[in-house]
Amino acid sequence: MLKGHATSEGTAAYAARHQPPAVARHFRQACTGLTLPSLGLGTYLGAPDDAIDAAYQAAVERALALGCNLIDTAVNYRFQRSERAVGRALAAAVRRGEVRREEIVIATKGGFVPFDRALPADPHRWVYEHYIESGLAHPNEFAANYQHCLAPNFLDAMIETSRRNLGVETIDLYYLHNPETQRISNTRETFRRRMLDAFETLEDAVSRGAVASYGIATWTALRSLPGTPDYLSITELYGLAFEVAGEAHHFTTVQMPHNLVMTEAFALVNQQVSDAFFSAIDAALELGLTVVTSAALKQGLLARPFMADLSPYFPGLASDAQRALQFARSTPGVTTALVGMATPAHVEANLALAAHPPTSPEVIRSLFPDER
Repeated sequence: MLKGHATSEGTAAYAARHQPPAVARHFRQACTGLTLPSLGLGTYLGAPDDAIDAAYQAAVERALALGCNLIDTAVNYRFQRSERAVGRALAAAVRRGEVRREEIVIATKGGFVPFDRALPADPHRWVYEHYIESGLAHPNEFAANYQHCLAPNFLDAMIETSRRNLGVETIDLYYLHNPETQRISNTRETFRRRMLDAFETLEDAVSRGAVASYGIATWTALRSLPGTPDYLSITELYGLAFEVAGEAHHFTTVQMPHNLVMTEAFALVNQQVSDAFFSAIDAALELGLTVVTSAALKQGLLARPFMADLSPYFPGLASDAQRALQFARSTPGVTTALVGMATPAHVEANLALAAHPPTSPEVIRSLFPDER
């Protein structure tokens, strides 16, 4: 198990070592003081088999060598296989002396039930035996047909599982995974209590060194209209963290989808902070939170010719995929845009953007003349 965690000094040294070929604006500072890349590597897609495991391990190792020091995964991705591939890649790169542990930011998520290596024949029975019968959670604490849980004992078990899978003493960033899943299934007050319990569990994990900071990774919650069942207020969530730990809380980051066809995070004004209204990205910035976006290529859709030609807005780029990634990484307020990269070839094509300056905020805003 690798000791330590990402540090301000370590991540800054990593960034300095990769400039050039990376331009300075490829690296940005998070609210925690860590230096992050404009493009991070995601590990969601792929079959749960040994071949994809090996491909992800090779992709992560290549990314670490090319200026990407944020690796994003989740305990349930590919039935825990993605976390384990990330862990092997990090250990190999550290062992070879190519990176140091304190230079690399490892982010993972907990909330969805993580089967082990493959889908069991009877998923409900598996959940009962592993989590209910063992006392880690009560049946009433699950949502989405026993697929999702944020109960304290369950979260603690997920954190420990992820630490083992990743081979790290401390997880740099731990997300509650799609907490809107619980909001849809429960009353507002029940959801509020569950989030308070979850934040208290995460603060305890920080205090014992298992986690360095935490956040929420969402799908619809921050892109929905107020009043819809899955909508979540960033201000209210921030207030819950403050209620648990005061100004010393470790709630630092929000993750949400953002790409050329899912633009609500930037273009939809749906969040209130004090007496003003903002988009989700701007609301997070108002509260001092770091914004990480996901689905930059919308699971590969935007890597193919799909939209009107955007080359006038993003000149000098080689492909539709690069133009889509340039949009996501250049959106004002975004620290890191995540993109799934399951092979070294994907990594090399995508991280070629590190040598290109981000597009100016004015150009991005010009794509939204009515909204912005």
